[in-house]
Formats: sequence, C-alpha cells, structure tokens
Amino acid sequence: MLISGRGSNLQSILDAIGDGRLAADVVVVISNRADAQGLERARRAGIETLVMDHRGRAREEYDAALAEALHARRVDLVCLAGFMRVLSPAFVAAFPQRILNIHPSLLPSFPGVDAQGQAFRHGVQVTGATVHFVDESLDGGPIVRQEAVRVEPDDTAASLAARILEVEHRLYPAAIADVLGGGWRLEGRRFVR
Repeated sequence: MLISGRGSNLQSILDAIGDGRLAADVVVVISNRADAQGLERARRAGIETLVMDHRGRAREEYDAALAEALHARRVDLVCLAGFMRVLSPAFVAAFPQRILNIHPSLLPSFPGVDAQGQAFRHGVQVTGATVHFVDESLDGGPIVRQEAVRVEPDDTAASLAARILEVEHRLYPAAIADVLGGGWRLEGRRFVR
C-alpha cells in the first residue's frame, strides 16, 4: 500500500481484513513522507513500513526503487491510498492491471487534486467516489467500482468531503475483494465480473 497522509483508507482496509470482509494481507505500507500518520497505523497493526522520500530524485529513479521494493516483497496488488504522486509509465508497466486507486469523485468528472472542492464549486448535485485501475493517465484507468453521494443543500465543501470519505471506506475494500477474487475481465475500459 502506498500512502502520503493520514491513512484512513488504509485503516478501512485493515478493518475489513480484520472482520473477514476482505481476504487479503497488507504486506508493506510505503510512504513518500516520513510524517504520514498512516505509517503509525500500519506499525500498530504489525505491518512493515518504509519511508521512501521522493525529494531530490528523478521520477523514473524514484519509481524504479519503489517498484523494486514492492517486487522484493512479492506484492500482488498495489493499492494507492492518498499517495500524492503521479506514477511513471514504467511503474505502471511493472504492475499491469495490478494498481488500484481510490478517488473522491465520480470519474471521469473532477480528476486530480481537491476533487470534492471541485465538485462543490462546480455546483453538481451528485458526486461520489471511484476505485479504478491506474494507467498512464491521471485518474483515467478503468473503473472497478463507483458509488454516488448526493450533494445536500446545506453541504459545505468540508461536509461533502466527509461524506465522500465514508463511502470510500466501504468502497475500497469491496473493490479490492473484487479484483483479488478473480473471475473478472476488462472489455475495453469496462470492468466485468
């Protein structure tokens, strides 16, 4: 699992594993930031943690080291949970259809940073969360699961973001289970199970 921040989606995955909703093991949690709160969550769960600072390194060099660390631990599925880096084409090619990301919008709407704020400022009535495969585009890989969140009249950008996060915590473990469970295929861009 790759993180950069507080690790709330990491915790939702650990909780799903703990209560039997997700048959998986988190092998390692890697962060590009030493101060990422999610590292402590992983340590408390007895999971190996690594800090791999990206500063001062070329993207390709950093991503090659990241891929090497994951391959050395025989990681089957790479899950991004608030990892605030765009991955290089070489990294994506090293894990074909084996990198998942969670994004706080109904993609393809509002890719990139601050998707919840983008949706709020745009005035949409429905937004949500998406789990998708990572490809070479920004938040553009095939969609595994989505769930809508209605924008309420009294919402603020912060309250909307909080409700989307609640959905993310349900959606991500379910999507990981879908992918790890096998029996799926991609038909063009469509994830079919």
